Amino acid sequence: MAAYQPGVCNIGSTQRRARRQAGIGSFGVAAAIVLAVVLSVLPTSTLWATAPFLFGGWLGVLQDYFQFCVAFGALARYDLSGSGGAAGSVAEREAVAADRKRAATILGIAAVLTVVSTALVVALGSFL
Repeated sequence: MAAYQPGVCNIGSTQRRARRQAGIGSFGVAAAIVLAVVLSVLPTSTLWATAPFLFGGWLGVLQDYFQFCVAFGALARYDLSGSGGAAGSVAEREAVAADRKRAATILGIAAVLTVVSTALVVALGSFL
């Protein structure tokens, strides 16, 4: 049975799977953009359009990995239903603060990974 842990775990396996699938789908869109540039006459500057999809991909897989939904953390909620737990709101001030700190950390990691991966995609694209 999954249990809510402030700043550590606010989603169960069902919610994790949804975020993982969304992240993989977002990475797929970024890959499709790269493929479109490689196979067509689109300018390599089009590769900058991968950034929001890379961010979505990183955010999705990080939320799965950390078992923590950024939006739920910001909104003081948790959802472990479908995974043997419950869904609900977080009322304790310390727990809300821990959740928001964890949400900010995950967003920061996703942002750094996005900058690095976008820079790599664009740099490699300049060799096309």
